[in-house]
Amino acid sequence: MSSDERLQNPLNDALVEAVLLLKNKEECYRFFEDIATVAEIKALAQRLEVAKMLQRNETYTAITEVTGASTATISRVKRCLNFGADGYQLILRRLKEQSEKIGASEGES
Repeated sequence: MSSDERLQNPLNDALVEAVLLLKNKEECYRFFEDIATVAEIKALAQRLEVAKMLQRNETYTAITEVTGASTATISRVKRCLNFGADGYQLILRRLKEQSEKIGASEGES
């Protein structure tokens, strides 16, 4: 599935292209610290953790306890996981692949 066409405009294109230029975690922290509030960054991180927990079939109660997310936020993330643009699915799959790759390389040591 493709991204929502309502998001696609020159300003958003420039933002996405800027994010793609970031090369490491430190650069990401520096950029996001300047472009967003701490609360906005924490909200994004919270949603990603909610998505991970939903993918593991954890309950809303457990997700709320761990993340502090409201049931409305959990429901929205779940809706995106099931019917969204597959952005969560894409990143969760890549995070899993990265974790497996790291685990395999640590096993070789």
